[in-house]
Amino acid sequence: MKKVASWTAEDVSDWLSKEGMPEYVDALRQRDGPALLRLNEADFQMPPISLVSSDGGQQLLERLETLRIETHIEAHKNGHANGHAGGLPNGTSKPQRNGAGLKATREMVHIHIPAGDTMRPSFPAEWGKTGIAFVYAVVCFVTTTVVISVVHERVPPKEHTPPLPDKFFDLFDRVEWAFSICEINGMLLVGLWLIQWILLKHRSIIGRRFFFVVGTLYLYRCITMYITTLPVPGMHFKCSPKLLGNWEVQMRRIMKMIAGGGLSITGSHTMCGDYLYSGHTVMLTLTYLFIKEYSPKRFWWYHWLCWSLSAVGIFCILLAHDHYTVDVVVAYFITTRLFWWYHTMANQQTVPVFRGERQRHGPSQLSAAVMAIVALEPRREVQQTGHPMTPPPFQHPLYPLSQQSKQGL
Repeated sequence: MKKVASWTAEDVSDWLSKEGMPEYVDALRQRDGPALLRLNEADFQMPPISLVSSDGGQQLLERLETLRIETHIEAHKNGHANGHAGGLPNGTSKPQRNGAGLKATREMVHIHIPAGDTMRPSFPAEWGKTGIAFVYAVVCFVTTTVVISVVHERVPPKEHTPPLPDKFFDLFDRVEWAFSICEINGMLLVGLWLIQWILLKHRSIIGRRFFFVVGTLYLYRCITMYITTLPVPGMHFKCSPKLLGNWEVQMRRIMKMIAGGGLSITGSHTMCGDYLYSGHTVMLTLTYLFIKEYSPKRFWWYHWLCWSLSAVGIFCILLAHDHYTVDVVVAYFITTRLFWWYHTMANQQTVPVFRGERQRHGPSQLSAAVMAIVALEPRREVQQTGHPMTPPPFQHPLYPLSQQSKQGL
């Protein structure tokens, strides 16, 4: 390998590209090897380098420090090879003079370096965490069903409290079969996502992301349904009779709904009151977001197909007059924001570590969210500075796991 001191500007550009930092190529185009080694933190505060550095040059400075150490070792070997004594060029073992001009008998010392850490994967599977996230999602689903059964008892009769005015209902008449189309599209999207998830490289990590997000969304839904009970959206609803404290029959009704997946086409969903916000919209939106995020960009036709299934399904919810428009809008915004927030925080290269006294730079809800993500996400080797060792290049907020998953599809 050519010595860094003799690198040209082209060699510097090649090294930056090889190290995964091509964004610095243009800014350092005029610097050769010695000029590269002289870079310090002050240089990253001034243009043009400051214009392309997103982390204050921390990644590049760490690589440069490693490069300086390698250059120093190479320049001060004094007849040693990798720290061990070397023989004469002809292969004999006659001792050579050291740097002080004294003869010394040298012998090679073998230092055993365990290979456990070097063979450790960058993203460990940790299926135990995935199992915990799955149990969390199941508990949230069951809790949602129980809350629906409780809220059903509080829904006012449609004869006494007619449906609330809705602008979409004024513009579009009800289509009876539209809700069946919505549920069919939802089942297709869930099936496609399940097949895609099985084919992913990091299925354990992505699986617990899905379980955590979908479980949290349905947990939020329990709260909104319970605190605000809306009347039925249309006079076509045929709600099951109220049981008025008959817990045995209520439990049977809950088990029937769980067994049927909470779908109307299976005949398991005959209760009313689960309007704010729409669970169907949650699944239609969330499955599309995960399908698109964890599939290659070249599958544009696949993305458009899933987007069409999701969009048509959401439109059919409103066309069937089975949810108020506000139910769908709130469900869409909560689902997309939680998905984006989770992935943005999960893929940050540094996250705050909560020890001892509580952090004061954010509310406790944010602290709890970060703690949950830290617990679910794979552990990475971290230096004392708090920065990951040899971090991957930061390309977009969902890098690197989503990109590696796409490559492993």
